[in-house]
Amino acid sequence: MNQQPTTNTISPFLKVCGLTKFEQIQELINMKVDFLGFIFYEKSPRYVLNHLSLDDIAKFNHLGKVAVFVNESMERIIEIVEKGKLNHIQLHGDENEDFIIDIRKKLNPEVKIIKVIRIGNNTIENKNKIEHTFNNRSKDSQQPISYYLFDTDSKAFGGTGQQFDWKLLNEFEIPLPYFLSGGISEENIENIEFLHQKPFAIDINSKFEIKPGDKDIERIKQFKTSI
Repeated sequence: MNQQPTTNTISPFLKVCGLTKFEQIQELINMKVDFLGFIFYEKSPRYVLNHLSLDDIAKFNHLGKVAVFVNESMERIIEIVEKGKLNHIQLHGDENEDFIIDIRKKLNPEVKIIKVIRIGNNTIENKNKIEHTFNNRSKDSQQPISYYLFDTDSKAFGGTGQQFDWKLLNEFEIPLPYFLSGGISEENIENIEFLHQKPFAIDINSKFEIKPGDKDIERIKQFKTSI
């Protein structure tokens, strides 16, 4: 799987998040889905450790296993990543730059960091949040963040099925490859053509479920061929 940063990827990579079922995960691997998202947030209805153990997750032979965390302790993140043999961490909470720099030093260098920027309904707040995040990027040559992920803001920290206003992204030069998330479905995916800077990857979740954590594999298969 080639995951080199590309500004204008014709066909973005695909991430399926909120996975909980062993057989479905294996099917997605066979379909060559690029990223597999496992949620380690206890309040989520897709909390993976209610269904699979870290040993189970470690058994999946895949280079795009993503561990999703919300304001988790550094020690717990490192423990989960190591035991589950995960390849990426997605920081979906309010983790600040100091936290990210510290955990970058403690993680295996091969583990990539995805930092989420949650987009709400207030346009001014959204712009300030994005500008603050970009302006506070580490100027160190060892940039701790590999990717951004833009998602719809919610008290549940994702998985709402709601789309934010993608046009907001056209007002910025995004300094890293990014994942696009938040209510993505067959009905709105064609709108990525209006984005000046195309997403590195598309992140799907609740719109492709029978119920939380139970994915509609056939629908995902059809969607994958359309992007």
